Amino acid sequence: MPNKGKKEKAPKPTGSSKHNSKETAEAQSDEVKHKPNSHVASHPPSQVVKLRQFANGPSIMRKEKRHSSSTFHISDNRELVKLPLLKDCPAPEREALFVQKVQQCCVIFDFAVDPLSDLKYKEVKRATLNELVDFVTHNKGIITEPIYMEAIRMFSLNTFRALPPPSNPNGAEFDPEEDEPNLEASWPHLQIVYEFFLRFLESTDFQPSMAKKHVDQKFVLQLLELFDSEDPRERDFLKTILHRIYGKFLGLRAFIRKYINNIFYRFIYETERHNGVAELLEILGSIINGFALPLKEEHKVFLMKVLMPLHKTKSLGMYHPQLAYCVVQFLEKDPGLTESVVMSLLKFWPKVHSPKEVMFLNELEEILDVIEPTEFVKIIEPLFRQLAKCVSSPHFQVAERALYYWNNEYIMSLISDNATIILPLMFPALYKNSKNHWNKTIHGLIYNALKLFMEMNQKLFDECTQQYKAEKLKEKEKQRERENAWERISDLARKNPEYGKVASLPDEITLEREMDIAEDANINLEKVLSAEAPDPKKKQDPKKNKFVRRKSELPHDSRTVKALQTYHPTEEYLVTSSES
Repeated sequence: MPNKGKKEKAPKPTGSSKHNSKETAEAQSDEVKHKPNSHVASHPPSQVVKLRQFANGPSIMRKEKRHSSSTFHISDNRELVKLPLLKDCPAPEREALFVQKVQQCCVIFDFAVDPLSDLKYKEVKRATLNELVDFVTHNKGIITEPIYMEAIRMFSLNTFRALPPPSNPNGAEFDPEEDEPNLEASWPHLQIVYEFFLRFLESTDFQPSMAKKHVDQKFVLQLLELFDSEDPRERDFLKTILHRIYGKFLGLRAFIRKYINNIFYRFIYETERHNGVAELLEILGSIINGFALPLKEEHKVFLMKVLMPLHKTKSLGMYHPQLAYCVVQFLEKDPGLTESVVMSLLKFWPKVHSPKEVMFLNELEEILDVIEPTEFVKIIEPLFRQLAKCVSSPHFQVAERALYYWNNEYIMSLISDNATIILPLMFPALYKNSKNHWNKTIHGLIYNALKLFMEMNQKLFDECTQQYKAEKLKEKEKQRERENAWERISDLARKNPEYGKVASLPDEITLEREMDIAEDANINLEKVLSAEAPDPKKKQDPKKNKFVRRKSELPHDSRTVKALQTYHPTEEYLVTSSES
């Protein structure tokens, strides 16, 4: 950041110089100006933006070291010589010097075990990388055939590596409010390598026909493996780079989609742990938007066999906005898929997870916003039976989210056209909870829904009211008959001569069993019969609850907070790539 550079006396490897960061920011702002605002509003937010919430609250240094590094192959000869600047070099010698500088950046340094080693040569590499980024961004006619191989080789050597073991090896769900990502220690140089390769791909001189010898399936495979990195800044760069490759290399498109499918299959049915699902879905959202009509069968299979099963994982909250965006994009392309998608969504509907149920209700409303009236008729009964259950939910957020459907004008127009079917399904849940629900806010929302139904069709509303009251009377009569039947059975039992013996039998059996158990276990019978209840006045030992952590008591790593605050995403959204 420019204002931070004034406070620092010595230069630090922050990823790029002040001059370069200014020009990069201006280039990105120019890109955003030329892009349609509709996609910005509809596209789900990036995961990096969410993780900046770490800055809230007190920042306390953790005792354990949160930063770790991947396994890099450290170069043997790390002594770099500062080369002349490209702008000062004569034009005939500029290509050779450019290649020499790229080769110089292939040297890999140690950032994990001994981060203070080779500081002089690390600074030489950092300055060289910044110069290459600046040169590629602001000059034309510089990318020649020899540069393709060297640039892609340099990117591969610096980025392709074995990722560190996960910080949650047992597959626990990552919670942005509690957990902090494991940042890459080598990011000061790695970020500039990513930025150089991105500018290299976006250059007007870049020719995919010359680069396809080096950007092949093996390259893409290694690139996709890096999406499991815990560092959100790296995944953000990977997302943009893979999207550029998908747009420029037509021969790799099917392979990229197939391998992303394999990542999702492994995530759904095997591990349920992958850090880059949100970013991969964000790429797919742009890809789906560019699908040609009519949709191919393989795309429909992808929707039903990959995207819909992604709803059932326990970490749905980490990528649900991107997943819902992809599903809605499919339905906008082919409305005929609506019935299958909604029925699949109802199949995976959570039973005991209220936050997840709220996510499903959010997605369902997005689907109903784009649904065709002819498709709506096909799903009325199962859909509103589920909404009736949600309205009756004791969790007020679930009931509240379901009742907000009645504030949506388009959904209300669909309900009004099919009120004769919907009102009998919804009326019992609405009428019952208008009086019995514990939350007063829910009462107001239910009264609003009932009022709207009454205005739609007064006669039908009165019929439903009478029918509901008649059913309640029948239930009361059935309950009264049931109680009377049990009383008659009880009276007949008391008249039996053996009643006295049988009535005391269960207690005797219970006492004998307790005595046998106590004797076998050598436990005092008095302790068994009179178990001491816990005294609420006694304070519990906090050591007994050492695995229960409150969010307000969790410290934050100041380094992680600062790194995520100073990082700027490469772009806010992805441009749609058209596909035949």
